[in-house]
Amino acid sequence: MAAERGARRLLGTSSFWLCCLLLLGRRAPGAAAARSGSPPQSPGSGVRTFTPFYFLVEPVDTLSSRGSSVILNCSAYSEPSPKIEWKKDGTFLNLVSDDRRQLLPDGSLFITNVVHAKHNKPDEGYYQCVATVENLGTIVSRTAKLIVASLPRFASQPEPSSVYAGNSAVLNCEVNADLVPFVRWEQNRQPLLLDDRVIKLPSGTLVISNVTERDGGLYRCVVESGGPPKYSDEAELKVLPDPEVTSNLVFLKQPSSLVRVIGQSAVLPCVALGLPTPTIRWMKNEEALDTESSERLVLLAGGSLEISDVTEDDAGTYFCIADNGNETIEAQAELTVQAQPEFLKQPTNIYAHESMDIIFECEVTGKPAPTVKWVKNGDMVIPSDYFKIVKEHNLQVLGLVKSDEGFYQCIAENDVGNAQAGAQLIILEHAPATTGPLPSAPRDVVASLVSTRFIKLTWRTPASDPHGDNLTYSVFYTKEGIARERVENTSHPGEMQVTIQNLMPATVYIFRVMAQNKHGSGESSAPLRVETQPEVQLPGPAPNIRAYATSPTSITVTWETPLSGNGEIQNYKLYYMEKGTDKEQDVDVSSHSHTINGLKKYTEYSFRVVAYNKHGPGVSTQDVAVRTLSDVPSAAPQNLSLEVRNSKSIMIHWQPPPPATQNGQITGYKIRYRKASRKSDVTETLVTGTQLSQLIEGLDRGTEYNFRVAALTINGTGPATDWLSAETFESDLDETRVPDVPSSLHVRPLVTSIVVSWTPPENQNIVVRGYAIGYGIGSPHAQTIKVDYKQRYYTIENLDPSSHYVITLKAFNNVGEGIPLYESAVTRPHTDTSEVDLFVINAPYTPVPDPTPMMPPVGVQASILSHDTIRITWADNSLPKHQKITDSRYYTVRWKTNIPANTKYKNANATTLSYLVTGLKANTLYEFSVMVTKGRRSSTWSMTAHGTTFELVPTSPPKDVTVVSKEGKPRTIIVNWQPPSEANGKITGYIIYYSTDVNAEIHDWVIEPVVGNRLTHQIQELTLDTPYYFKIQARNSKGMGPMSEAVQFRTPKASGSAGKGSRLPDLGSDYKPPMSGSNSPHGSPTSPLDSNMLLVIIVSVGVITIVVVVIIAVFCTRRTTSHQKKKRAACKSVNGSHKYKGNSKDVKPPDLWIHHERLELKPIDKSPDPNPIMTDTPIPRNSQDITPVDNSMDSNIHQRRNSYRGHESEDSMSTLAGRRGMRPKMMMPFDSQPPQQSIRNTPSTDTMPASSSQTCCTDHQDPEGATSSSYLASSQEEDSGQSLPTAHVRPSHPLKSFAVPAIPPPGPPTYDPTLPSTPLLSQQALNHHLHSVKTASIGTLGRSRPPMPVVVPSAPDVQETTRMLEDSESSYEPDELTKEMAHLEGLMKDLNAITTA
Repeated sequence: MAAERGARRLLGTSSFWLCCLLLLGRRAPGAAAARSGSPPQSPGSGVRTFTPFYFLVEPVDTLSSRGSSVILNCSAYSEPSPKIEWKKDGTFLNLVSDDRRQLLPDGSLFITNVVHAKHNKPDEGYYQCVATVENLGTIVSRTAKLIVASLPRFASQPEPSSVYAGNSAVLNCEVNADLVPFVRWEQNRQPLLLDDRVIKLPSGTLVISNVTERDGGLYRCVVESGGPPKYSDEAELKVLPDPEVTSNLVFLKQPSSLVRVIGQSAVLPCVALGLPTPTIRWMKNEEALDTESSERLVLLAGGSLEISDVTEDDAGTYFCIADNGNETIEAQAELTVQAQPEFLKQPTNIYAHESMDIIFECEVTGKPAPTVKWVKNGDMVIPSDYFKIVKEHNLQVLGLVKSDEGFYQCIAENDVGNAQAGAQLIILEHAPATTGPLPSAPRDVVASLVSTRFIKLTWRTPASDPHGDNLTYSVFYTKEGIARERVENTSHPGEMQVTIQNLMPATVYIFRVMAQNKHGSGESSAPLRVETQPEVQLPGPAPNIRAYATSPTSITVTWETPLSGNGEIQNYKLYYMEKGTDKEQDVDVSSHSHTINGLKKYTEYSFRVVAYNKHGPGVSTQDVAVRTLSDVPSAAPQNLSLEVRNSKSIMIHWQPPPPATQNGQITGYKIRYRKASRKSDVTETLVTGTQLSQLIEGLDRGTEYNFRVAALTINGTGPATDWLSAETFESDLDETRVPDVPSSLHVRPLVTSIVVSWTPPENQNIVVRGYAIGYGIGSPHAQTIKVDYKQRYYTIENLDPSSHYVITLKAFNNVGEGIPLYESAVTRPHTDTSEVDLFVINAPYTPVPDPTPMMPPVGVQASILSHDTIRITWADNSLPKHQKITDSRYYTVRWKTNIPANTKYKNANATTLSYLVTGLKANTLYEFSVMVTKGRRSSTWSMTAHGTTFELVPTSPPKDVTVVSKEGKPRTIIVNWQPPSEANGKITGYIIYYSTDVNAEIHDWVIEPVVGNRLTHQIQELTLDTPYYFKIQARNSKGMGPMSEAVQFRTPKASGSAGKGSRLPDLGSDYKPPMSGSNSPHGSPTSPLDSNMLLVIIVSVGVITIVVVVIIAVFCTRRTTSHQKKKRAACKSVNGSHKYKGNSKDVKPPDLWIHHERLELKPIDKSPDPNPIMTDTPIPRNSQDITPVDNSMDSNIHQRRNSYRGHESEDSMSTLAGRRGMRPKMMMPFDSQPPQQSIRNTPSTDTMPASSSQTCCTDHQDPEGATSSSYLASSQEEDSGQSLPTAHVRPSHPLKSFAVPAIPPPGPPTYDPTLPSTPLLSQQALNHHLHSVKTASIGTLGRSRPPMPVVVPSAPDVQETTRMLEDSESSYEPDELTKEMAHLEGLMKDLNAITTA
């Protein structure tokens, strides 16, 4: 029976070898197709279309008056509808918390009650509409200026005058230009009607022609600009009778030079006085103007000329000629006509691929000539080496990358106005390759010609297509260290050279070449590093560079032509940088001066100039530094506080405005204060220097005052703080000592709170600035709360039920705290629900009268309900005990968050004692307070309550995901990213997903967890020259956020092959050294035989093998049992003594040596499947991921490993071999060594017992890296205890194989056995070429054979295996078994040679 079991075992092994070979034969064609096929098509892929996204209405310049309402129109079109936001002076407006500004449904901005004061002009400025569509882009509108009419001031007023009847009269009333539309005239304090004879000039001046007696009277002009009307002085106009005598001609009003915009009207005033009455005529550029027949030229009263609908042709010099027959006088004025920017050519939408160069064209006209700037998705495009302004206005983008996609806008601006036009850029994915072979990498890429500005590259055709007549090529190049890559394509098929122009001298560039055929792009060549030649024929530095500030936001720079120009200077590049930063900007200039606008106020900048000739940039000048001019501060002082000193003085403290808003040296502060009771006069006090406090004296007793402070520079006064109130004392109190003890203290305990009320000290002559409440369980010193001196009650919250609290109350002032007053209370138990109110109004011992003003609400609590909702509850001590509201009072709840710092309060009204605040941000701290209003009385704001909303899963993915290769380790990459913009909580970790197939299901991607808030991670042991896709997902305590978009990264190629003593780069754990050196162009071993022929050979050899095994099995069953007895006797003799261990001549050993320590000694899972198929098992990333084994034998294993290593030339099992131990159902003993290792050889000292009983008494040896189990150890000990007491049994790895303990033969060098752990992706990538098979070594003594692929079946348990081997060897003589096995070995040798060829 034992012989039959051994025969069946050999038969089963052969069957598995045959199955493995058949699988190899069937999968080989599929693997070849995958290697040569096209990349997978993404489902549903198609060309993306441009999205219509534009403004329907844009805001226009608007003139308004103080106190009025203004609408700035804006409407944008897109699908889906865009989100509209507004910018003022370049900063986004927070319209959510703005009381006066609100966003209308169509996107327009509505401003109510326009505010405008001398030093506070929050509404005047430049407004811009910003439209955004999520995942599409952003566009900005033209900039509109909102002008608020200033306070009326008369530059000139009417003066008394006399005029003869029939002549013209002029009454001056000149105001600011923005007030002219609000000027009207009165005669004898009655509105004056205007007509053809009586007109008002654009300046406000009144002209009356052909004066009659009824025109006499008192005249005054009136300005009505939103406030009360402002009247000028009255002037009397006397009309004199015609004296009928001549008088000299004089001009009452002469024309002045004028600037108008196309389409506007222009009035050139001209009024002359004389007798006889003069006539007025006009000339332009010495040509008479016909005002009678022209529809656009009109002669107004007095002789003024009005030109309506001005055109560019109207520009010129105009002459006003007055003639009365006796004499002629003339005056002249220049009319300048300007034009708003207008587009002659607008940018157009562009499709492009990565690495391409594109140009957005933008041609504009206007007068003065407009300046052009470019905006991408609402952000300014700063010119650089890859974003360039060419041909004055066009934008060139070099070396496109995916992030360049979006909306680009050309914004033209001059002194008259501005306009914008935009276009969309879509970066297309490269078309997927069709099915068919792709070209390999071009060969021998060299730089055949290297100059200062260009490099010529040549190459040979790919090895896969030696002729290459139909191949086209793309050359990708970039500066060393720059991520952007540009591309240059060959001009026609078959061309194998290209010249790259417009390079920089003495600069290193990286080149690579890629071939394309009709199926798609092939492999890229290895990067070629080339440095351009230095250039000497360049301009020198521009001399006499000077910079001076022209305004708080502009600086003008001038220079001269370089002395050593080395040819004609084509243009200059002006570089400038803010001091303290490292971000340098540049602008192209064609002249010797340029003004930089839009700079920060009172900020130092450095400038330098580089001249360009036909060879490129020259030597830079030295930096010159200059500071922009100062301006009034743009922010108010900070942290204003008031301290009442006595009945007649208040001390004010403040801090300067933020440094970025001071806009110059602060020269002082202006303090304004007034009484709060009524609209009293405002008193101003100036504080010079850097003083940050001021004592205001001479105030009234017991009076509330409002204070505000503004900062000063030499340019004027900045914005003031909000009004802050404080009330002087009724009498001069003493603050030389601490206050007396409060006169009473009452406490009222509730379940989780205690209501404390008190009365002030009896001695009212000592200053009390507040009260300090201390409380705690058993001691009042655990917690301390300070309240205002006006407060008479306080509710202590968040206490423990049924607890004894001690409470202390002390009054304090600036000297210190007074004598405490003590009280104790026991909070009620949870079960006490008789009274749960927080009110002391009806308590007999806490009488709180109805105050004026009303008492603020108490006990304000914030209860967190969700990530965006908080419930606010409070109590009102002015209500009855049952807290029912029976009158018309209402409550105002206000809340805000301190991030950002300038967030304003939001308000809501409620008529109950609670309010639900919704729409809050997740994981954000808010503060809340409540105020009660009844009729015209209101309370102060209550004590604030704070609440932090719950966290929410991140609602945006991690940003800016980048993947780079680690220098010096091509198989290791570094992934970097930024946190999500909407984290909604503390980020506790990230998960990195990566795969070689971007379209794979997400559960098929490899997961790499990152714990904590790290923003970088390394992934090791990736496959070389393989594209990977990476996604990142953030998590917080609430869960996982969305994944980022997939980022592709191709690992670099191997830099060279491994030499002796080193491992081959990027070899999979199942790699087997090929028998010959023939490899396909892709590096995968191929068979020279036809696949069908190979299949026939495999089947034939398999059938022969089966027949041979069957014959052996039949032969074995007929053996007598006499040989078994001999074997058992031999075993017993060995067990009895060690003296025979070294005697090898007792019995000749068989050629097939079986090492017991390599047998599977674990329990077997009996599979019901009669044909087990080997399946892939997930492989851990590193050795630490392997399930730990019994540690009881660690020291023994370690000791034996060390002794064993000395005989193995430091051979050890690879990490991946260690991983195979996790496959519990693969019980067939097989080689534990990695395929890269040479066959392990046992030294002669371990092979001494060469008897036929070797199968039962051989030492069990364990290679390094083997693991063990407790069952294995016990099984071996039990077995050896029965048959082999002296055997050294080592714990065996679950997966072992036969090995040949032969003398080390000469062979190829062994590779480094210490292979690192290989990630799953690396395994999958190699499985196309190197199938995961197990190997067994079979050979004769002193001879090694290459490994043979086998399929691993389940092995019998250890006792059965041992008996099987004993019975097998006991049944046959060594010579007979050797002959049979030698025959079988010959067959297997031929079979193995075929499969490994």
